[in-house]
Amino acid sequence: MEMAKRIVLLAILIRAALSPLIAFANDPSPLQDICVADFASSVKVNGYVCKALDAVTVDDFIYHGLHIPGDTNNGNRQRTTQVFVNALPGLNTLGAGFARLDFAVGGINVPHTHPRATEVFLVWEGALYMGFVTTDRRLFVTTLYKGDVFVFPRGLVHFQINVGNGPALAFAGFNSQSPGLLQIAPTLFNSTPPIDDSVLRSGFRVDQATVDQIRANFRTA
Repeated sequence: MEMAKRIVLLAILIRAALSPLIAFANDPSPLQDICVADFASSVKVNGYVCKALDAVTVDDFIYHGLHIPGDTNNGNRQRTTQVFVNALPGLNTLGAGFARLDFAVGGINVPHTHPRATEVFLVWEGALYMGFVTTDRRLFVTTLYKGDVFVFPRGLVHFQINVGNGPALAFAGFNSQSPGLLQIAPTLFNSTPPIDDSVLRSGFRVDQATVDQIRANFRTA
């Protein structure tokens, strides 16, 4: 009996030691086969309420149109087509998401983070310079080409920019149905309500004219 208690205690200690490394890397595991998101429900949970099973159809598990290029006629010359739970309700509770990323020449997916997901990034066409920065400000950066895969760790600031002579195309997978997106510059300079200018002046060590110029750039984007 004493040996059994020691084994149980050891197992508890090992799990406690490993818990920061496992179990919390993505969305919670589902407790049923399917839980198609019910967008009509007013109930708010950590995710979406499950649609009634008799209302679920095969269309809840299909997304059409990812073969269509995204419109890159914008300030960043880049467009991301997201296939998250809002676009594909069958993803609800499954801890997965997908995206198509189109880049015109010189197009950039500006520095941003996904607070709820790790991202696996596949270059389909073109040449993309990309990287991420760790919390101790170490930069990991490279240029990748057709068929190359890169991983962006959860929550870290990262970016991609087209450095080729033609358009670039990539696809990305996420271990969350709703990874979240925080673009660094728009988040800080175009929030609602706006962050006080004194914070931005001090945080970026710039004058008021620079803060005003950056704000104006994002308000007209």
